[in-house]
Amino acid sequence: MRSVDEQLARVIGAAVRPAPVRVAISESQGLLCAEEVVAERALPGFDQAAVDGYAVRSVDVGRASVEAVQLPVVGEIAAGSRQPRRLQPGQAVRVATGAPLPTLADAVVPLGYTDGHHAKVTVNRGVPSAGFVRRTGEDVQTGDVAVRRGASIGAAQVGLLAAVGRNKVLVHPRPRVSVISIGEELVDVDRTPGQGQVYDVNSYALAAAARDAGAEVSRVGIQSSDPRRLREVVEGRLLLSEIVVVAGGVGGAIGDEVRAALADLGDLDCTRIAMHPGSAQGFGRLGPDAVPTFLLPANPMSALVVFEVLVRPLIRAALGKKNPYRRAVSARLLSPLASTKGRRGFLRGQLLRDADNGEYLVQPLGTGGSHLLASLAEANCLIMIDEDVTDVSVGEEVLVSFLAQRG
Repeated sequence: MRSVDEQLARVIGAAVRPAPVRVAISESQGLLCAEEVVAERALPGFDQAAVDGYAVRSVDVGRASVEAVQLPVVGEIAAGSRQPRRLQPGQAVRVATGAPLPTLADAVVPLGYTDGHHAKVTVNRGVPSAGFVRRTGEDVQTGDVAVRRGASIGAAQVGLLAAVGRNKVLVHPRPRVSVISIGEELVDVDRTPGQGQVYDVNSYALAAAARDAGAEVSRVGIQSSDPRRLREVVEGRLLLSEIVVVAGGVGGAIGDEVRAALADLGDLDCTRIAMHPGSAQGFGRLGPDAVPTFLLPANPMSALVVFEVLVRPLIRAALGKKNPYRRAVSARLLSPLASTKGRRGFLRGQLLRDADNGEYLVQPLGTGGSHLLASLAEANCLIMIDEDVTDVSVGEEVLVSFLAQRG
């Protein structure tokens, strides 16, 4: 039996990062930038008003805080105006937020500092040079790196790319993951199960998990375990994927059939892994491109746990993430917990936080069996119990791994 850490090292070592691609910035969110994006123009590109008010020379309103100053208003500039204007000493121009400043103006007096008149404005409070002005290049200078290589592109980065005039950006794309379910007992959710049949849960749940991890997912759905047909399907998906996941392909006679069907595509290692649930699983690199391929248990909850522990980190590594693992914290146990000797436990839990001292607390869920999918739906963490521990008492600290945040 192989340890979880050994298996994880084998899996991460097989990560295949797709070649960078250039995409529209609207499609780049959540991906890693694969280039240094250098600004070809300053941001802002011109001196502009930061508030609605009056563009002035600061020296003309310097004494306004002592006594009111009156200035003739010689025009108005709206945001987006392309008409050049020149301010003369002792004059003011009314400006909207974002409007370009007229030549010689070095400050903006906010409307609230004035009487708001259009022909002759009374200024009751002075402003310094550059007051209420967004200076050219104040945010980004020409030649600055706006978005760095390796940066995760979020809403702010998309906005910055647009602000410096980029409509496309080079990114590390999402790895393509194909999810296949096999099992003669399976029917799709749009059919009514007959005697002895069950819905195909795995292809939907695992596809959702892969999508949550950041992958581009193809849910292939239910496929026959007929060796020739299965081999054709898997071989086809290997040409279109960076990762292939086959659920229901381990254990018993069907596991033997699956391994035999895929034997000439590469080496599939089905050594048991010292974890529970999900010790029966398989992993190998198949096809001419040595695509990482997983055989997961038929049991949906076990399949999801194995996916979380082994497949998700591979997807995150393929995305280029420096740390492909979930955040883990120590938490104090609220109920006793039993684990299987010799196997690392990944048990469902509800993570809480003490409002008084900020301490993490965890309540085990659904300890009655690995088939209890509903309890995994309620869980927000996995409680990780070491291989040499069989019983954990109330109040003891355990390590827990966060699952997806629940709204």
